[in-house]
Amino acid sequence: MNILLAEDDSKLGELIVYMLNKKGDFTVEWVMEGEDAYYYATSAHYDVLILDWMMPNGTGVEVCRRLRKQGYSGAILMLTAKDTVQDRIEGLDAGADDYLVKPFEIGELLARLRALTRRNYAPILEEEIRMDDLVLNRMSHVVRLGCDEIQLSPREFQLLDLLVQNKGQVLSREIILERIWGYESEVAPKTIDATVKLIRKKLHSFGKQDLLQSIRGVGYKLEH
Repeated sequence: MNILLAEDDSKLGELIVYMLNKKGDFTVEWVMEGEDAYYYATSAHYDVLILDWMMPNGTGVEVCRRLRKQGYSGAILMLTAKDTVQDRIEGLDAGADDYLVKPFEIGELLARLRALTRRNYAPILEEEIRMDDLVLNRMSHVVRLGCDEIQLSPREFQLLDLLVQNKGQVLSREIILERIWGYESEVAPKTIDATVKLIRKKLHSFGKQDLLQSIRGVGYKLEH
């Protein structure tokens, strides 16, 4: 189960990530600001979004409402210390599917996550994603340029998939690091650069030398 956790309390966030990872059935990405939660939610597939009500740069309610207005249909669970009836109504009216009041037991969180996924809210990503004649097949992890197949490692495929989803947009090294290697990863920026270099070399061999561009001091982007 892929989970996006948006929680600005570092101790609670660490606990939730630890407990979910310990269960073995969860892959968790953790952000601490509302704007990051919105970006992640619109850039990848998650079975459930866990949104804290109070966060900097966009509250959980604001992020939820913004996503729903844009047609987001995935499951959203709201975390909050606000426990009045009116607060619950506001969260649910914003588009949340469920509501969990702090403090809570991890067991209850797990039960609510399982219940949400059984409702099949989460959208299914397209099996194939395209950018001109570049095609990525998420089921087989095969990449094609026209009739030619490009051999990529799993990590290279993940990174290229992320760039294709956000084609034309500059992705910082920090965003790439968190999305591909994980929020708490100790991977050095040079590892990102080396992975990009390998992808670029493979694209270059098929005449696509200008497809993957470096933005000095920032990161990378795929351009038509």
